[in-house]
Amino acid sequence: MSTPPYADELNLCLCHTCGLACDMTDEPHECERCGAPLHRRKTNSLTRTWAYMIAALVFYIPANLLPVMNTEMVGHGADSTIMSGVLEFWEAGAWDIALIIFIASIAVPGIKFVAITLLLITVQRDSEWARKERSTLYRFVEVIGYWSMLDVIVVALVASLVKFQALADIEPRPGILFFGLVVVFTMLSAMSFDPRMIWDKERENPHNEEVTDEVASH
Repeated sequence: MSTPPYADELNLCLCHTCGLACDMTDEPHECERCGAPLHRRKTNSLTRTWAYMIAALVFYIPANLLPVMNTEMVGHGADSTIMSGVLEFWEAGAWDIALIIFIASIAVPGIKFVAITLLLITVQRDSEWARKERSTLYRFVEVIGYWSMLDVIVVALVASLVKFQALADIEPRPGILFFGLVVVFTMLSAMSFDPRMIWDKERENPHNEEVTDEVASH
């Protein structure tokens, strides 16, 4: 069964800015519609993805160990880390805020670290395992990345709300800066990964599945 041609076989490239299919014959390689530079593939995708993810992991340690905010009630102040803040909100009855902070600060970064590492390792090993599912996993990582700043926003909102009370005050601490860096570097890591690498092995052996099916039928 014949397969449709690939974009680079037709010398076409999709603009990442406006989505136009552009002809790569003439130089410079710029989008005809928006003028953005064109690249057939994300340059040094694996190297940059690993670098950003390792940087995010390094910042993730102080983000969880250092206090993210200081709560002062009636003259008595106490620093809170992410996890202790979750417990304090939960014990105070604000389970919804505690749940949001836990998901955004603990669950989401952990999921992204595991997912991106899985994608990187399988691509480097030229794995043919679950290509479609891995592509879906990458899209999922992109989607949850947009919600990664929820924790920083929640801390800012809580601080602004508490400041309205005369006997209470909340101030951010260095941990929130490191968590912001974790968010930025995990987003850069996901953006640097080229999901087309998942399908490169299949492209090198386009008839592999057909041959396997024929052998199985005989």
